[in-house]
Amino acid sequence: MTITERFLKYTSFDTQSSEKTNVTPSTEKQRVFANYLKEELISEGLQDVELDELGYLYATLPANTNKPVPTIGFIAHMDTSPDASGAHVKPRIVENYDGTDITLAEGIVTSVEKFPELLNHKGEDIIVTDGTTLLGADDKAGIAEIVQAMVYLQEHPEIQHGKIRIGFNPDEEIGLGAHHFDVQKFGCEFAYTMDGSEVGEIEFENFNAASAQITIKGCSVHPGYAKNKMINAGRIATELVGMLPENETPETTEGYEGFFHLTGISGTCEQAQLAFIIRDHDREFFESRKMEMLDVVEAINEKYGEEVATLELKDQYYNMREKLEDKMYIIDIAKQAMIAAGIEPKIKAIRGGTDGAQLSFIGLPCPNLFAGGLNFHGLHEFCPVQSMEKAMMTVVNICAITASL
Repeated sequence: MTITERFLKYTSFDTQSSEKTNVTPSTEKQRVFANYLKEELISEGLQDVELDELGYLYATLPANTNKPVPTIGFIAHMDTSPDASGAHVKPRIVENYDGTDITLAEGIVTSVEKFPELLNHKGEDIIVTDGTTLLGADDKAGIAEIVQAMVYLQEHPEIQHGKIRIGFNPDEEIGLGAHHFDVQKFGCEFAYTMDGSEVGEIEFENFNAASAQITIKGCSVHPGYAKNKMINAGRIATELVGMLPENETPETTEGYEGFFHLTGISGTCEQAQLAFIIRDHDREFFESRKMEMLDVVEAINEKYGEEVATLELKDQYYNMREKLEDKMYIIDIAKQAMIAAGIEPKIKAIRGGTDGAQLSFIGLPCPNLFAGGLNFHGLHEFCPVQSMEKAMMTVVNICAITASL
């Protein structure tokens, strides 16, 4: 089976996760895919294949050398984003892409003007959607690349490697992918998540992240007799949003710049809810942003009453650089592996998170590498076949280089 065939088969599974169920995995359809992968891994000759009760799948490719070699791992997530449907995906391959706009369906066009990254893949074979769903390259491309690399290593026994562990987990897209990952059972000195985007990306820096849930309690009074009585929760909610810096949002920032992101707002005169995420690469700036959110809520209460606004602030994950900056040999191995595959390594800070960030803080150093897909979480997602092939060879080369050290 080619890597393209494997990936296309994976996209036929709807594995969208959900923030609403409060169970693990968050959707039963992720378990359906996990069961399929379990049988596939067994049929492909991997050992110690285990699917636990929470939908985490582990397997081993045994070492083929007696030389002492660190056990290393490769990780990808099975779920797709709640932001767009992952059901009934109908992928199409645009062969030998010519550099022009790609029409997905009537009125739905992936244009070069809006998505200039298309031009980096002129002459390649690009897998696109039919314009009604996401594709699922995030992260089924990563899974396909890891499995294909394990097959490749078995077909090429002349490539020496140590013990390799692979792990596929649910619920990364809702921030819970690493929460039940059994690092001790995984038993690796270090690992890589295959969950990045463009070819060559190596990511060992990510946002520090927190969530903020704000509830505003109002007092509804007939508007004709409301003076000095009404507290309009909906209006206060908009006032609170306006108190945060307008130039520190996702729409106005890039690179290492952090932000406050309003992810949801709803309400009436009687009660309103706001949901934010807070992000910054710098830990000190991150803590300052959380304090700023606390100050804004306090200012609202000083103006309207002590119990009008309540804030629930939770840290979500931290910048994995803290755990990796004294282990840069892990990054160097990935760089060497990419160069050996004819790829120019590109060190990039993630403007987001990754399972690897949380894993790094619970004892498994785990930078993130490219998987090849682009425009994740939407109808314009695409994935060049050649990018997946390069990612697969990067995995193979990491295994070989680790064994040669």
